[in-house]
Amino acid sequence: MAKSKAKKCREKLVREGKRNPENSRSPFAFMDLTTKKTKTKKDLLYRNKYKNQHSNQGNDGSFYFA
Repeated sequence: MAKSKAKKCREKLVREGKRNPENSRSPFAFMDLTTKKTKTKKDLLYRNKYKNQHSNQGNDGSFYFA
């Protein structure tokens, strides 16, 4: 793979005895701070906890007079 122009400049500075700019980078620049996780079965069930609840017995508290 070819070297980038910036990397060549950094290597040249080090060869000449100057400070390497890579040493000035923050340690957080190398860390991946994103965390991703898939939903568990419990999370999916809790998400639909109060949606589409239909009573099979018909005693859901409603009434009808004919």
